[in-house]
Amino acid sequence: MYRRIESPNNPSIKQLFQLREKSRTRKKEARFIIEGIQEIQLALEANYQLTDIYVCADIIAIEKFENIFQNYLHNLQITEISIEVYQKLAYRTTTEGVIGVSKIKKTSLSELHLHKNPLILVAEAPEKPGNIGALLRTADAANVDAVLIANPKTDLFNPNIIRSSVGCVFTNTIATGTTDEIITFLKEKKINSYGATLQSSAPYHIQDYTKPTAIVVGTEHEGLSEIWRINTTQNIIIPMSGSVDSMNVSVAAGILIFEAKRQRGF
Repeated sequence: MYRRIESPNNPSIKQLFQLREKSRTRKKEARFIIEGIQEIQLALEANYQLTDIYVCADIIAIEKFENIFQNYLHNLQITEISIEVYQKLAYRTTTEGVIGVSKIKKTSLSELHLHKNPLILVAEAPEKPGNIGALLRTADAANVDAVLIANPKTDLFNPNIIRSSVGCVFTNTIATGTTDEIITFLKEKKINSYGATLQSSAPYHIQDYTKPTAIVVGTEHEGLSEIWRINTTQNIIIPMSGSVDSMNVSVAAGILIFEAKRQRGF
């Protein structure tokens, strides 16, 4: 039998709610919440250190839960919670009855280890969780070697990012840093950088991405900052035939990354 919590006003549940809601709480405690069976499985497979799982038997049968997570149960504190508690903690309207708590992984550049010919996606100052999640899904689909986030505006373990990335925040190798730090890192590692921008650009499809490569994208509203534009190996543009001169950042990143993958023979 697992311990059971019935009341949404239980002190530990109130603390978990703060983890869900507040970035500063996540940073202070170096913990975050993961909602959903697939997302928790991906985190476990990526060696995230989960400490607790909360399961609502009104939504998922305990036997089914135990069958899904049978290889991990001995390392986790399992708590059964009432539907009222689950509804307080759950972020999504469509639920699966399982919520996990994990320690945050370090994302510093010093923790990043690359092979000899990496393909990297760099996103400068992304703010909208939906765009960050879409970029991470694109990076996962292309199996890039790393995603670098320069000057992040939103912490990676925001529930909206986990949800919109459908767990790809766990499947990607991610590092964060300032723009200056990431530019220096790329230059020290002799990684060619290609900035998606309108200014001083050449068509993306005539570049050679078979060598160590970083595809750099900015925000849809601001684009790449000047410091990136003057420090890239080459600025690139996707020729467009419509009435507007920009597209969704994750779509643009997908076009550029998959051209690099095509040149590399996938």
